[in-house]
Amino acid sequence: MKKIAILGSTGSIGTQTLEIVREQGDIQVTALAAGGNISLLEKQIREFRPGLVSVWEEKKAKDLRENIRDLDIKVLWGMDGLIAVATEKNAEILVTAIVGMVGIRPAIEAIKAKKAIALANKETLVTAGHVIMPLAKEYRVPILPVDSEHSAIFQCLQGQKGNPIKKILLTASGGPFRGKKRKDLQNIQVEDALKHPNWEMGKKITIDSSTLVNKGLEVMEAKWLFGVALDQIQVVVHPQSVIHSAVEYEDGSVIAQLGTRDMRLPIQYALYYPLRRPLSGEKLDLFALGSLTFEAPDMETFSGLSLAYDAMRRGGNIPTVFNAANERAVAMFLDRKISYPAITEIIGESMESIGFVKEPDVEQILETESATYEFIESRW
Repeated sequence: MKKIAILGSTGSIGTQTLEIVREQGDIQVTALAAGGNISLLEKQIREFRPGLVSVWEEKKAKDLRENIRDLDIKVLWGMDGLIAVATEKNAEILVTAIVGMVGIRPAIEAIKAKKAIALANKETLVTAGHVIMPLAKEYRVPILPVDSEHSAIFQCLQGQKGNPIKKILLTASGGPFRGKKRKDLQNIQVEDALKHPNWEMGKKITIDSSTLVNKGLEVMEAKWLFGVALDQIQVVVHPQSVIHSAVEYEDGSVIAQLGTRDMRLPIQYALYYPLRRPLSGEKLDLFALGSLTFEAPDMETFSGLSLAYDAMRRGGNIPTVFNAANERAVAMFLDRKISYPAITEIIGESMESIGFVKEPDVEQILETESATYEFIESRW
């Protein structure tokens, strides 16, 4: 029986991971970590009976401990709790679906504990790819992508050992504002930006998708995951979200991965890699599709994508600035404190204002995050 631990069990990826556990019946959950949704976490605990759980705040840990006092389960909190879950001795795979740079340290410790990483936390590679990938190679730990696009690329690479990649074709839906120009975005409201045409996601990632910042983060992640040059990654707007991404080889052949819009597919592929298992739900019907279309991204209107390429070219701690500035700007937009166009304006100004560090260690990455937050608070 396969044994897994999950960081972010009450979020979208975490809950869908547990759906797979429930459906397949041959995975044991040994440890869970969540943020603050202890009511849902308690339900998960009672169903899956992990030996160890963790939440972020000490008070909620005390509340949870009281709620499950009838069970013999250890409850921890904070960063120490996340690391304990990430390194739980019985788990073979760590699903890291936690949001934010808080996921970096647990991922590092899990790699050192030789746990396979099913990665859904973009920030881990965006800000610390130069730390994570060499460490994974040193400890011979696989990094198995869970994002639909990166899983698609990973699947397209199977059986192609020794064949160099010419280009990665990273697909994007274009979000709810595809086709609009900068002047059209001035009066966008929160409700407008949360209407993604294809995917049901959390608020933050939905806003990121609308600005194409999320695609920029995926470009950064792809560079680290697949060891390609930045110029080898081409974003292709594909409104139907059927081709999840593709790889072009040196002979001009393009291998693509197609599927329905179901995040359980890449999650399950990571959990059982290299095996494929039956999965419930709708299957792709090519006859029903009719046609598939493709466009170049409008990087002038959606400058978040061009800023991401710029951040990755500059390297060092600038991708961390990009990520941190976006996190804070999106939170401010969701709180209706700034306009929609201000999100990318804040990212751009932060990238020009924070001091450059060429090869930041984890402490310097977190210091850059704090410095970015302080800069934004001082200006906005």
